[in-house]
Amino acid sequence: MTTDHRDHDLRERALRLGLNGLLANWDDVKEAAWLAAMLGYEESERTRRSLERRIKDARLGRFKPLADYDWKWPKKIDRSAIDELFKLSFFEDGANSVLLGPNGVGKTMLLKNLAHHSVMRGYTVRFTTASAMLNELALQDSSAGLHRRIKHYTHPQLLCIDEVGYLSYDSRYADLLFEVVTRRYEALKPVVLTTNKPFSEWPDVFPHAACVVTLVDRLIHRCEVLHIEGQSYRAKEAKERAAAKKALKPNETRPDLRPFE
Repeated sequence: MTTDHRDHDLRERALRLGLNGLLANWDDVKEAAWLAAMLGYEESERTRRSLERRIKDARLGRFKPLADYDWKWPKKIDRSAIDELFKLSFFEDGANSVLLGPNGVGKTMLLKNLAHHSVMRGYTVRFTTASAMLNELALQDSSAGLHRRIKHYTHPQLLCIDEVGYLSYDSRYADLLFEVVTRRYEALKPVVLTTNKPFSEWPDVFPHAACVVTLVDRLIHRCEVLHIEGQSYRAKEAKERAAAKKALKPNETRPDLRPFE
């Protein structure tokens, strides 16, 4: 690298880091042997803190890694479509995705892994259940407070909403979800959600809500729906644990044992 290119590169890095004091005295320090190392230290620390902050803000909690997902368990799952989802190209045009399937087929596991993958690639993410988000928004007792909390869900580059359809909500909750989805739709910010209900049954999730048709329309305008079919994997694991526990239980009627006399 020529001297001019080195000077330009180091100066650009200092500008990105906002090191104004250093830049004000650039002619005095630009030839210093320690300059490149110092900038590298600062960049590494800021990258670490940024990742730490994004992970904390995502609120993912505990989850199994994608490597543990049993792809053979669902009766139907388009693995190539899931793999494509993890390429994160949906960020380019703000396209939504919906993981649709019954309880226990791994929708939440896939959603949390997608959220974590996005965080590790530098995106800001918020993961929430539908009930947690809507209850939090409904509890706001002022328009200013509600505005701040809605911004909390519209600001991240990706919003992951889990378990839409597991509970029923009144029209107030439907209006709140509509507000969040609409703001993200207009800002070209993607929403990825899981649901156990096809969109035709969403009026049952939000009975008497006038906005349901428009809500669904906003969600599916730029959207891919990924269908997963199968029995509950959690129920399968519960049966296996019960069988294993039963196999380890001592036989209380062994014929070689007699009552103590």
